[in-house]
Amino acid sequence: MPNKPKTQHRSVRISDDDWRDLLAAAKAQGTDRAGAITELIAWYLRRPGASTPKRPELAAWKPDTETTA
Repeated sequence: MPNKPKTQHRSVRISDDDWRDLLAAAKAQGTDRAGAITELIAWYLRRPGASTPKRPELAAWKPDTETTA
């Protein structure tokens, strides 16, 4: 039997740069893009139990960027 996910596949338009950076940032948090997006959506929609997603430190996923903020 083929893989049958519990959720339906959705398509959104996201720039290549943002998609690449989302993967790197998600990996730095120990998750994947789907996990990061799902967590953000739950928080945005004020789902019960959802909290503000923790963002990874910039240096953890984009080491060539200076963090002066």
